[in-house]
Amino acid sequence: MAIKIRKAETGDLKTLARFEQELIRAERPMDPTIKPDPVTYYDLQELISNPEVHFLVAEIDNKVIACGYARPKPARPYLDHTDYAYLGFMYTDPEYRGKGINKLLMGHLEHWAGKQGLNELRLTVYTENYPAIRAYEKAGFAKHLIEMRYRRE
Repeated sequence: MAIKIRKAETGDLKTLARFEQELIRAERPMDPTIKPDPVTYYDLQELISNPEVHFLVAEIDNKVIACGYARPKPARPYLDHTDYAYLGFMYTDPEYRGKGINKLLMGHLEHWAGKQGLNELRLTVYTENYPAIRAYEKAGFAKHLIEMRYRRE
């Protein structure tokens, strides 16, 4: 099972759109504020074409099985770094989970971030998404900040 990591291309849009909808479906029970369908999280074409975004896919036998991107973001002014790499749309097809593919993708994104001079990497994950949290921790990430919400009725 040879895993190839490459930049996402326009030809991947159909698969990436399916991944996005699967991600939304999985996260909807964790977030009551997600709008009813149809909803999207990302402008996939913009992520692919933006030269500041490093959008990667993993494939096996020419089948895209995972994706994720890194993009520079400005840090809060009181932190010890001016910018960081934000990782987003980290998704692995359920059939291929638990095989280290997410960690492999994250390693490529970390390498890219380092070449951009970005030594801080951050991502967001729902607190109830235990499998994703475990995967990120295996890749070296640590829980850092909890965002809380309250809806006034």
